[in-house]
Amino acid sequence: MKASAQIIGLPIISIADGMQIGAVKSFVINPDKGSIDFLTVEQEDVQLSLKAIPFKKIVGIGEFAVTVASSHDVIDLAEIPIANQLVNKQIRIKNTKAITRKGQLLGEVHEFFLNEETGDIIGISLRLESGEAVLPSAQVLTYGKDILIVSDDASGALLSDASMLIQKNEKETEASNIPEQIQAMSETAENVEALESLREKQVALLAGKRVTKDIYDLNGELLFPAGTTLREEDVRKAQEAGPSVIVDVSMNIEAE
Repeated sequence: MKASAQIIGLPIISIADGMQIGAVKSFVINPDKGSIDFLTVEQEDVQLSLKAIPFKKIVGIGEFAVTVASSHDVIDLAEIPIANQLVNKQIRIKNTKAITRKGQLLGEVHEFFLNEETGDIIGISLRLESGEAVLPSAQVLTYGKDILIVSDDASGALLSDASMLIQKNEKETEASNIPEQIQAMSETAENVEALESLREKQVALLAGKRVTKDIYDLNGELLFPAGTTLREEDVRKAQEAGPSVIVDVSMNIEAE
């Protein structure tokens, strides 16, 4: 994870040439994807057009430099219609106001954080009336030129420190992998002993997770309302209800 301020101004180094080819000037933001698609480049010579590096061409973003394979990775944005459209939208994140869907002011954005491997924006830092807090990007509905629209319950998702964004992402990744793990376990349960082992692993994976929608058994009876935090006995109850029910549970959970 990198704060935007840690990247702006970094020298851009060509690995093939072993030389600096410019410095990071600004970000080109894709508001639909919530990501940084290009880094614009500041060069010493006179620039008649805006130069940039596609984020996917970046080899690494370190403490002291941004590295690319060669100077050929620097492109003229005017020659890339989609990139030019993004530039013309003039989307910015810092110094914008974060407003809920219902028009309530949450705070003013003074920094944002991105995954330096993918360019995805993972959170924003806000100045609130009561101080500062960090909001995960999942709560941002729209990235605009002057305003960010956030969910109405965004205040309940605020974090006290940016480092918590990484922990939250790790938990969400772990939760998103559970359906695949459940499916893989089911495919390998070939006898009674293996089946019992499978059931215990399912309990270990799902206990303590919260269901995000109402879960019903095969007869249409409500087993767990949305928001239920699963206990061990709840997981076993879902197992008894049938394989399709336990898979449904595993596909609709989130970490506490």
